[in-house]
Amino acid sequence: MHRRQLLIAGGSLMALSACASTGASTGATSGGSAAAPSAASVAEEARIARAVLPRQTPRAELLQAWTGKYDGVPPFDKVTPAKLREAMLEGIELQRADIAAIANNPEAPTFANTMAALELAGEPLDRAANVYGVMTSNIGGEAYDAVDTELSPLLSAASDEITFNEKLFQRVKTVADTADAAGLSAQQKRLAERRRDAFIRSGANLNAAGKAELGRINTALSNAFTRFGQKVVADENSWTLIPNEAGVRGLPDSNKAAAASAARSRNLQGWAILNTRSAVDPFLTFADDRALREQVWKKFVNRGDNGDANDTNATIAEIVKLRDQRAKLLGYRNHAELRMQDTMAKTPANAQALMDRVWAPAKARVAEEVADMKAIAGFDIEPWDYLYFAEKVRKAKYDLDQNQLKPYFELNAVRAGSFAMAERLYGFQFKKLPKGSVPTFEPDVEAYEVYDKSRDGRLIGLYYTDDYARPGKRSGAWMTTYRSFSQLDGSKVILASNNNNFTKPEPGEPVLISLDDAETLFHEFGHALHYLSSVVTYPSYGNTPRDFVEYPSQVHEHWVLSRPILDGYLKHYQTGAAMPAELVNKIEAAATFNQGYATVSYLSSAIVDMDLHTQAVPPTDIDAFEKASLARIGMPKEIVMRHRLPQFNHLFTSDAYSAGYYSYLWSETMDADTWAYFEESGDVFNPDIAGRFKSIMLAPGNTTDRAEAYRAFRGRDPDVAALLKVRGFPVS
Repeated sequence: MHRRQLLIAGGSLMALSACASTGASTGATSGGSAAAPSAASVAEEARIARAVLPRQTPRAELLQAWTGKYDGVPPFDKVTPAKLREAMLEGIELQRADIAAIANNPEAPTFANTMAALELAGEPLDRAANVYGVMTSNIGGEAYDAVDTELSPLLSAASDEITFNEKLFQRVKTVADTADAAGLSAQQKRLAERRRDAFIRSGANLNAAGKAELGRINTALSNAFTRFGQKVVADENSWTLIPNEAGVRGLPDSNKAAAASAARSRNLQGWAILNTRSAVDPFLTFADDRALREQVWKKFVNRGDNGDANDTNATIAEIVKLRDQRAKLLGYRNHAELRMQDTMAKTPANAQALMDRVWAPAKARVAEEVADMKAIAGFDIEPWDYLYFAEKVRKAKYDLDQNQLKPYFELNAVRAGSFAMAERLYGFQFKKLPKGSVPTFEPDVEAYEVYDKSRDGRLIGLYYTDDYARPGKRSGAWMTTYRSFSQLDGSKVILASNNNNFTKPEPGEPVLISLDDAETLFHEFGHALHYLSSVVTYPSYGNTPRDFVEYPSQVHEHWVLSRPILDGYLKHYQTGAAMPAELVNKIEAAATFNQGYATVSYLSSAIVDMDLHTQAVPPTDIDAFEKASLARIGMPKEIVMRHRLPQFNHLFTSDAYSAGYYSYLWSETMDADTWAYFEESGDVFNPDIAGRFKSIMLAPGNTTDRAEAYRAFRGRDPDVAALLKVRGFPVS
């Protein structure tokens, strides 16, 4: 997401890289994309827009236009906390001048001198903010945390200043309200109406007192978001030290090696299980020592919930109270109702209905899974037992052991497979650059040129990968862009990145990942493919609805186990042999294994999120609310939420996924239905379906209503039965 779209829409900077980007869905033409304007007309709009904006000569180094190949690249090699702070502060002032020029333009408002000008406003700050997002998420540490703490409320105030600018709002409103009379195209009209509506949802219609109160709320939220994120990162920058080899008995050799390396890098003797999911889940799956599994599990699930300096409960209570105040100030009953105005689901009730449809069969499946595990264990299953005994059941039922799979999922091979998928589906080719070809923010970051064979082999993008965990780096996996595509902005080379948290191996050692990790890599790569496919006219159209944005990522997970990828790329890292047909057959037979656990752990988080943000009175005791909410839905005692509230970054480091974690399930209805479309054709790389998916669902961004686009692609609405089938649940 472009930073300038965030500030102008009154959003939070942290949404730059939650898992992708945000957007909306209103008014459409039929089909996947509205007619694109001519290059000449777009160039003329850009000329008029830039004539409105003042000529600026930024002083700060990090505000300068990016230089070098690829239409310029971020100067990561020049970044320091002090330089970044200087650039962001000056950038806010330069953006203020841009907005003043648009708002105070004596000429009557037109699409070009108002809407197009807003699309291009704040470019120097945009450049610095993209670097800011990387340094605070991928590097972190005390110095960058201090910059983040100082700047977050200033950025929030800068956003409010734009929203509350009455002259600016009236110009935007005039363009939107007179779109038909002015003869605007469908794309122009949609952009103007969406921008007007975003201003209104962000408080542009409030009186002076209301705007002042909303500004106070937004600034307080920005501060709270920053505190929450920093507390969780601090709690994750810890580990469980295991001094004796008996404590890691059962772990695959690759995980033992990673834990030993983690200990050595911290000058410790033994094995260190880092307090991150990529380290904890393998330990819970394979470690034989039940007491140590319990210890590691408790440390992980209690991040942010230990009653110490990093406890987040009070911060969450503050956030939900502020969100409730803001929603009611803006005329909505609760935060969820406000947030869902600009989504495909439209209302909390619609999202809840889908979650309820899946919750009952998921719970029923958990009961079956627990019974199978208890029969092997001989005792009641606790949450720290679930993954361990699930593996025992998998072995007993399918003669399948995840340790058999890991040698075929070496990180470089998995990435090569993802590139092969992209080439077969969309004609994208990836060429790795030698180290030092472009500046990077960390020596381990790799960069690839991206070419599009379907456009005469044109260079379209640069793709960065940051694979390894480090102190200060946020947890999880995510995608972000440093520069997205738009014709208005000159059709520049796209700069996209994927970020992971694998444990860095010793020199010369392989990184063997799980099937789940491989699917996550393809998922985040799917986000990158969405942006690399973009051919939008206006920058804002690169941002799609929250409950659509996970669809292009999730659907790509299905290709991990497609035979062309398995046979061609996911070969044994030592022997080079393809995965035996017998093993592939076992994987296919176990395709829906443990889906009760996977669904309930995710869906409980989504349901609690929606419950929290639809309360008439915001709760003050967050732990008590979480327990009560789970009790209301009958949460199985053997499972914990995938993200407990005290560490739920999706919800509390920005507004991005708040009242929106259901989005993964909403998107899955489309991704499962799309995968069924490919399978039913007899070719999961069907070139006609792939071409239409790229041109209708990926390339246009949010140029048209995404539900209309899906109907144009599939010929109908998505069928929830496909989702239930993929998860192995009854479809009746």
